[in-house]
Amino acid sequence: MTTKNATAMPDVQGSPDLRKIAINKVGVKDIRYPIRLHCPITGGGLHTVAKVNMYVALPHHQKGTHMSRFLEVLNRHHDSMRSDQLMDICHEIKDRLEAEEAHMELSFPYFIDKPAPVTGQVGKIDIEVSFECSSNAKDDFVMGVKVPATSLCPCSKEISKYGAHNQRCEIEAKVRFGLGKSMWIEELFKVVEMAASTQVFAVLKRPDEKFVTEDAFENPKFVEDIVRDLAISLDEEDRICWYQINSTNYESIHNHNAYAFIERDKRD
Repeated sequence: MTTKNATAMPDVQGSPDLRKIAINKVGVKDIRYPIRLHCPITGGGLHTVAKVNMYVALPHHQKGTHMSRFLEVLNRHHDSMRSDQLMDICHEIKDRLEAEEAHMELSFPYFIDKPAPVTGQVGKIDIEVSFECSSNAKDDFVMGVKVPATSLCPCSKEISKYGAHNQRCEIEAKVRFGLGKSMWIEELFKVVEMAASTQVFAVLKRPDEKFVTEDAFENPKFVEDIVRDLAISLDEEDRICWYQINSTNYESIHNHNAYAFIERDKRD
C-alpha cells in the first residue's frame, strides 16, 4: 500500500510553468559535507569538510527542479572526491535532473605540512581551496586557493629611519588548466606564496623568526608587486591557460586595506 501511494504522488516540480522565464541556476547550496581528497605526498586521503553548492539550469516551461536528487548524487561520491572526478559528478547531476546545464562548487579548508625555514620544525598551514565545475555545451573546471602571506611596504622601508611596516596579506588565485593538464593543490600553493615578501609558518623558533623578518625586509613589495610577480609565474606555467588573481594586504598603519586584481586568458 505504501509503494502504491508513493507511486501515485503528483510530481509538482515537473509540472508546466506558464510564465516562460528560464532560470540560470537553481539547486541547493551551503551543504556542509565530509569529503576525502587524494593526497600526493602520502598517496592516501586527506579528510576535510566542504561547503557544497549544486545547481542546474531550469528551462522556461518547467515549474521546478528535484532538490533531493542533488543529494542523492553527492552521497554516491563522498568516499573520494578528487578534482579530476568532479566533472563526472557534474555530468551525473545533469543527467539525473535531466538538465541542459549543471554546476557544482566546493570550498574547504586544506592542510599542508610546512617546515620552518631554519629549524625545519613542521607545522600545518591551512588554506582555503575551491573547485568550480560546469557541464553544458562545454565542460569547465576552475581551481582556486587563498594563501596567507606577508608583505613589507617598500615606501615605508625607503623613508623610515628604523625598519618598515609590514602586514599580513591574503593572495587568491583561480586557474583553468590546458587540455589534459592539471596541478596539485600543493603546487599552486607554492607558486602563490612565493609572490609575497615572505611566507608565513605555523611553527617558528627564534632562528626561524629572524630569518622570516629579514627575508621580508630584503624583499619589500606593494600589493601591485605581489599580483604582477604572481602573474609572471603563472604566465610561465604551461599547465595553466587562464588565471584570475588578487591580493588583499591588511594594512597595519592605515584604517583601510590595499587590493590589486589581474585576470588573463593565455589562450587569447
